[in-house]
Amino acid sequence: MMIAEEQFRRIEGCFPTQRGNVKISSPSVPNAILHVSENGFKWRVLPTRFGR
Repeated sequence: MMIAEEQFRRIEGCFPTQRGNVKISSPSVPNAILHVSENGFKWRVLPTRFGR
């Protein structure tokens, strides 16, 4: 399951704003959360498409 950009706009107020030198695209965080919750494995084995 992946969240589209327009779907993310509806929930983006629930996430903190990025600070510092973090460069993560906005929907990547909830998509990574969904990926982990669906597949049930550790964060460190996330696919590289979700960033660091």
